[in-house]
Amino acid sequence: MKLYYSPGACSLSPHIALHEAGLAFTAIPAPTKTHKLPDGTDYYSINPLGYVPLLELDDGTRLTEGPAIVQYIADQAPDKKLAPPYGTIARYKLMSWLTFIGTEVHKNFGPLFNPATPDAYKEIAKAQIAKRLAWIDSQLAGKQYLMGDDFTVADPYLFTVTNWGQYVGVDLSPYPNLVAYRARVAARPAVQAALKAEGLAA
Repeated sequence: MKLYYSPGACSLSPHIALHEAGLAFTAIPAPTKTHKLPDGTDYYSINPLGYVPLLELDDGTRLTEGPAIVQYIADQAPDKKLAPPYGTIARYKLMSWLTFIGTEVHKNFGPLFNPATPDAYKEIAKAQIAKRLAWIDSQLAGKQYLMGDDFTVADPYLFTVTNWGQYVGVDLSPYPNLVAYRARVAARPAVQAALKAEGLAA
C-alpha cells in the first residue's frame, strides 16, 4: 500500500493507524503547497482533489477521506482492535466520533490556516472549537481513550487535529482531560514512529 501524506496534516491520522495496525506500506510525501511528489509527478494526477490523505491499495484502488481510510486500515488487522466489528453499536459509536471530529473540529480549524480568512471570522471559528473541545474534555473524564480502554482509529484523528492548536493560537490548557489524553496518545510507539517519519519529532 501507498499512503500519500503531507507532514502534520490530517494524513497523520492514517499514518499512525498504519503503524498501529502493523501493515506494510510506503509513505509518500505529497506537499499540499506544491503538489509535487518526490519523483516530480503532479499529485493532482493521483488525486484530482489535490488533498491528503490518499491510500493506494495493492490492486491500485485508491481511497480518499481520512475516516474511511482509517476504518479500512483497522479492518485489515482485526486482532489489533482498532475498530469494533461492523454491525455492533460500538462500531457506530466509532463512526460517530470520526464524523464529529471531521465536521465539528477539523472543519473549524481550516479557516485558521487560511491567510485570507478575516480575523473576525477566525475568532468565530476559535469560539466554536472551544465549545467542541470542552465537550470532548467532558467525554474523556475517566477514560483512557475516546472509546474507553481500547485505542481506536478515532484517537489518532483527534490527536492530529488538536495538534494544530499550537500553530493557530488554540490553547488546550483549559481542557485537562484532553491534555492528559494527548500525552497518552503521544507516548504510543506507533504515534512516535509516525511523527518521526513526518519530521515532527526527533
